[in-house]
Amino acid sequence: MTDQKTTNDEPAENQTAETGAQDQAGSDNAANDGSIDDVLNDVLAAAGAETNGDAGSQDPLTAMIAERDQLKDQLLRALADTENMRRRSEREAANVRKYGHTPFARDLVGAIDNLARVVESAPENLDQADETVKSLITGIQLSWTELQSVIEKHGIKRVEPLGEKFDYNLHQAMFEVPTNDQPSGMVLEVVQHGYVLHDRLLRPAMVGVSKAGDAAVAPSNDQAKTDE
Repeated sequence: MTDQKTTNDEPAENQTAETGAQDQAGSDNAANDGSIDDVLNDVLAAAGAETNGDAGSQDPLTAMIAERDQLKDQLLRALADTENMRRRSEREAANVRKYGHTPFARDLVGAIDNLARVVESAPENLDQADETVKSLITGIQLSWTELQSVIEKHGIKRVEPLGEKFDYNLHQAMFEVPTNDQPSGMVLEVVQHGYVLHDRLLRPAMVGVSKAGDAAVAPSNDQAKTDE
């Protein structure tokens, strides 16, 4: 009887031990799970605090004002570039209209010179000339007058510097003419007329320029010798 009771009590003790072990394991797992949750909560809390700190340091109104100023600056720069491009295009178009026919005008002045020589060589009194010659010369003179009107209409003007002060921008000195009647640097003779297109030189006028003083110095020296 005693042995049978002892045998029946052993399974109960074993069951109690196993139950205690399981409770201890469950307690350990619960402790581990709790520590992981705490770590995750700490990380999330720190991230949230950092995000709140960044949001608080940058005012939304300040950010919008900065963005507005940046866009305004870009717009003003774009408008300035567009205006500069428009003005540059207008200047280029005006220069093309004004000076686009420069090569043609430069080639034309040679033919104008030839026609001018014909007009200048014609006799002044045409009454004694033959009718054919008279008609020819009259036609050439009318053509010359019309040609002068046309070239002036397109901005081509003849440079006639006789009696004027020498200007290196318009004239080209070919020789000097000693004289006491004119001061130095005056145009006394025109070899070839020049032409300008508006304010741009097509061809300089070839001229002879006065040189004063040589004739006056010699008498002065002679007078000095006589006085000695």
